[in-house]
Amino acid sequence: MANRHLSRSVAMQSLFEADFNNNFEVSKIEPILRRNIKEFAPGLEEANFIERLVGGIVKNKKKIDTIIENAAPEWPLNQIAVTDRNVLRIGLYELVFCDKKEVPSKVAINEAIELAKTFGGESSGRFVNGVLGTVYRELGLETEEGVKMPEEKLAGAVVYRKERENLLLALVHDVFGYWTLSKGHIEEKESAKEGAIREIREELGIDIEIEKEIGANEYIASDPGKGKIKKIVTYFLASARQKNLKLKESGGLDNAGWFKIEELADLKMYEDIKPILASAIKILNDQK
Repeated sequence: MANRHLSRSVAMQSLFEADFNNNFEVSKIEPILRRNIKEFAPGLEEANFIERLVGGIVKNKKKIDTIIENAAPEWPLNQIAVTDRNVLRIGLYELVFCDKKEVPSKVAINEAIELAKTFGGESSGRFVNGVLGTVYRELGLETEEGVKMPEEKLAGAVVYRKERENLLLALVHDVFGYWTLSKGHIEEKESAKEGAIREIREELGIDIEIEKEIGANEYIASDPGKGKIKKIVTYFLASARQKNLKLKESGGLDNAGWFKIEELADLKMYEDIKPILASAIKILNDQK
């Protein structure tokens, strides 16, 4: 068994024991690690890899568990089998928090699947693959220099409405716990403006009036089946009169709401949409 795979196996067994005893304190896990390394991997050259792996998982456990809850909302964390839960923690830590030069994304996913097949139940491999695949696709974790990626054009909007003296902005909430802007693919023969109007209607159930284009951003999305895709999103400022939002059923979104401008600072949002929001807010303030 390769050293890294053996190391991950020892890490999983140690995390399983800590989880089973409901005690993730570093001081409690360290003796478990030493015992398991001595018993299952005597003479292992990369014992420090196990310590770094488990230490990183313990340090980021709250964030990792939130990702699991958001990526598999139909499975409450305490209802996931203990083995599967800790295999996911290992896979997600390596997928999201580790240096990709040390642990490429596909290696992290494949290693976690193998752990699940070895230590879990009949469906564990499929379950772990599904959760990690969702995170991989949604976050777009790798880029490859020198490779021309296909491009996909999207359109979205900062949608606002007036309520007495207040300006309210419409945001959507994704399964990873972030509030963001509504957007979607531009269909063939559609302009970006037409695409934004249609997407907002379909995703939020409201009609909007486009006022002006306010900016664009780009990001890389990774799909295990399709590879890497550069997504280019054009954003507009748009007004709406309808109050009630009706979120389209989607595997990626779980909520939508109106927010006062002063409430935005307290929301967890992606960094790349903050400049778009700032541009929209400046325009709206200048119009007062």
